[in-house]
Amino acid sequence: MPDTTTFAAADGCRLALRDEGAGLPLLCLPGLTRSMDDFDYLVPHLPPLRLIRMDYRGRGQSDWTGPATYTLEQEAKDALALLDHLGVGKAAILGTSRGGLIGMVLGATARNRVLGLCLNDIGPEIARDGLVRISDYVGRNPADKTCAGFAERLAKTPGFAGVPMSRWLDEARKLAVETPDGLRIPYDPALREAFLAGLDGPPVDLWPLFDVLAGLPLALIRGANSDLLTADTAAKMRARRPDMAYAEVPDRAHVPFLDEPQALALIHGFLQAVA
Repeated sequence: MPDTTTFAAADGCRLALRDEGAGLPLLCLPGLTRSMDDFDYLVPHLPPLRLIRMDYRGRGQSDWTGPATYTLEQEAKDALALLDHLGVGKAAILGTSRGGLIGMVLGATARNRVLGLCLNDIGPEIARDGLVRISDYVGRNPADKTCAGFAERLAKTPGFAGVPMSRWLDEARKLAVETPDGLRIPYDPALREAFLAGLDGPPVDLWPLFDVLAGLPLALIRGANSDLLTADTAAKMRARRPDMAYAEVPDRAHVPFLDEPQALALIHGFLQAVA
């Protein structure tokens, strides 16, 4: 496991990062409540490159700064600050769920820093059903007493098949920390407040963010059973960007783990396109 270090954002927030390898810079951005550990499944399958990961503020090993700062705009600024801190002029971006939205924001606001964008189960239209499902758990500690019990419940997640229990136990350990008082989430519970504010707010048209990616290498991975990125939205994205590389991962909902054969083939092709 590479060393985890920190750097200070403009407001003094300490953000955790890992920077390993050399060559093409690949910035990996995780999902809403997740951490840089999400990409551990992918790492053994990557070609030689410079892998850069971070924990968003309020998540993982980064400082908590309150719900008003847990926004796509702030997280995009933090990602740019990370690249600046590391002296990286341009990077390819692999974004899972919220990480993909941040990647689209970067493509719109800092295009000269983006070599290309690979989206993992996210697009400019986000299905309401998926958001409601997320609202059921975001910011709340799991009711299970142990990670083993949590893993058994995760194994019943609709839309996933053929996933060994060892993977669900890995997932449980990423999603919760065992304490004498039960499981605790490894992020600021106030993230729930920020999420619900967006869920209950007026709809935002994200298609302009997608459209301004024209000319940049673009790739999309979709879980075949995803309740966040519908097949219809993926089809619209492909119609607008016929050159976009696309892979659908069977027996996966939101989100694919990224070590599935279909996901790996697409990621390798994407990296070749941006190299």
